Amino acid sequence: MLRMLGNPRRFCDGVTRREALTIGALSVLGGSLNLPNLLALEERRPANARPGKAKSVLVLYLHGGAPTQDMFDLKPAAPVGIRGEFRPIATNVTGIQICEHLPLTARWMHRCALVRSVNHRAGCHNTLPSFTGSEQQVDINEPVPRDSFPPGMGAICEYLKPAHLNIPHYVALPSYLAWGYAIKRPGPWGGFLGKRYDPLCSEINPHIDPNPPAGMMPMWLGSPVLADSTLAPEMTIDRLETRRSLVQQLDGLDRQVNARAAAGDFDRIRARAYNLLTGSRLKVAFNLNAEDERVRDRYGRHAFGSSALLGRRLIEAGVRFVDVYWDGYTSRVPDRNLDPYWDTHDNNFERLKRVNLPYLDQTFDALMGDLDQRGLLDETLVVMMSDFGRTPRINATAGRDHWTSCYSVLLAGAGIRGGTVCGASDANAAYVRDRPIRPADICATIYHCLGIDPGMEVHDRAGRPVPISHGGEPIREMLA
Repeated sequence: MLRMLGNPRRFCDGVTRREALTIGALSVLGGSLNLPNLLALEERRPANARPGKAKSVLVLYLHGGAPTQDMFDLKPAAPVGIRGEFRPIATNVTGIQICEHLPLTARWMHRCALVRSVNHRAGCHNTLPSFTGSEQQVDINEPVPRDSFPPGMGAICEYLKPAHLNIPHYVALPSYLAWGYAIKRPGPWGGFLGKRYDPLCSEINPHIDPNPPAGMMPMWLGSPVLADSTLAPEMTIDRLETRRSLVQQLDGLDRQVNARAAAGDFDRIRARAYNLLTGSRLKVAFNLNAEDERVRDRYGRHAFGSSALLGRRLIEAGVRFVDVYWDGYTSRVPDRNLDPYWDTHDNNFERLKRVNLPYLDQTFDALMGDLDQRGLLDETLVVMMSDFGRTPRINATAGRDHWTSCYSVLLAGAGIRGGTVCGASDANAAYVRDRPIRPADICATIYHCLGIDPGMEVHDRAGRPVPISHGGEPIREMLA
């Protein structure tokens, strides 16, 4: 038996894509899959006609609550127990300073906008606001997000994708969000639109670097892979073509029996799966071995660097929205003392300067340079954000705790007026002093750059209209 599209995502009727695209199980292909809601998949409505400057979005998501006051909003004049250990340095934009451990990022500030006044009231480790704009309270320990939650931005892009396109418009790397903690965080999913709009999630086998560079702490290694995207050794292209011909004959009989079924939709699903196995753009993009070795070195051979490089390749292949998660893997690969996660309750500064910030700096610089060199930066929006921030006061274990009252987000590239700062925190980076920004405003800005009306409504499972940006407004002062 040959299975296509190995990601076990489910349609709204509960049938997995893997089950829907299995070749060899004649009972399946003969007719039992002709469920009305599978065969009558609606045509995707076209995207808003207003042109956007961004053709695609690449989100660098620092999961766990990145301490942005130690990255992009340093307070050197604050008291010792607040200001931290790092010094601010000048960037290539007069008047904008960032952390000394982000020297490569400082060279790109002319293409970046910093928002230093983001805040929400949805609770810590709640990732729903980041991806949807909704500040709905959730149980962060639920293993699977509820299907009543609103869809994420990438899911909206998938929802608006023209039906004739075979390549997905939403991909998540290197695995689904919080895979390393054996749960699925809410936000980057299809939500009440249905699981068919979930991202295509790659898979990874992470492992801690046993020999980190001198002076550095270990980083997660591993590269994302597209599960089950290769033919089994015994399945040649000729044999695949033979089976395809047999399936087409069976389908001919099946259509005579089910003349009223919308079989064309199932045909398109099968075509996408066949193209994936026989050399589609998606499969080619996932082959990092085809990339120049020097480029891979610039991004970094670690999990985050490889994922960001793959994100660029996917955007080149036509994917519209890519999430790249810097996640933690403590539950899957237990080693809490070595996990370079962003939830820095202890040894915040040691961890930042010896692993998190140097690797983030390396990858961001490589990504921006690569996009710029390839002519993609003018049409790709890069977003660096986290689910919340950290406390202004340093705790007894040299860490910072959870804080949602004020933190920073960085946007760069297409649609963004570089060299700008929006909003301001107070003297301790504790609360917003000027121009409060909600996650909904960040989402609305991303939609605006994509040419999607942030006020567009989708209907939840009760048929109620819900604005996709949940009342957010684009941040006009940082738009190009």
